[in-house]
Formats: sequence, structure tokens, C-alpha cells
Amino acid sequence: MAAGWRPAQRQRLVQAETFRAGDLAAVGTLKRLWKIPGRWASWGLRAAGDATELHAATNWLALYPWLDVEVHPLAKHPSDPTEYS
Repeated sequence: MAAGWRPAQRQRLVQAETFRAGDLAAVGTLKRLWKIPGRWASWGLRAAGDATELHAATNWLALYPWLDVEVHPLAKHPSDPTEYS
């Protein structure tokens, strides 16, 4: 989080981020979200049709200007346990 933010500004952005994450989850773009302990950071699992769609969903986040985003494209693995259930 940017140094020097006023508490009200921080709270407003965090609330907007929470609201937008809920919207992305509702439409199926945000599948899972985990907090990284001890850091102001998270890992998210997102579904997108292509890189442009993923960028648009990420760019829409309230905290996007302050995020350090890394994308790791994933493909189905033939030994994924969910394939056997």
C-alpha cells in the first residue's frame, strides 16, 4: 500500500477493491483468492478467455495503479486430481 495514505483514503480503496473482487467472482473471472501472510499481497486464480480479457479485469481493480501484477498462464494437467473425482 502506498506510503503516506490517509486512513480514509485507504479504507475507501480497500472497500472498492472488495466490491470489484465480488463482481469479478460473480461473473466467474475470479475463482479463488488467497492472502500471503505477513505481506500486503495476495494470489488469485482467475479465468479469462484471453490475455486482453484478463488485463481488462485486472486493470478494473481499484488498487491496480499500486499493484505489482504477475501472470502465470496455466493449462490442464493430465494428472490433476479433480479429473478423477
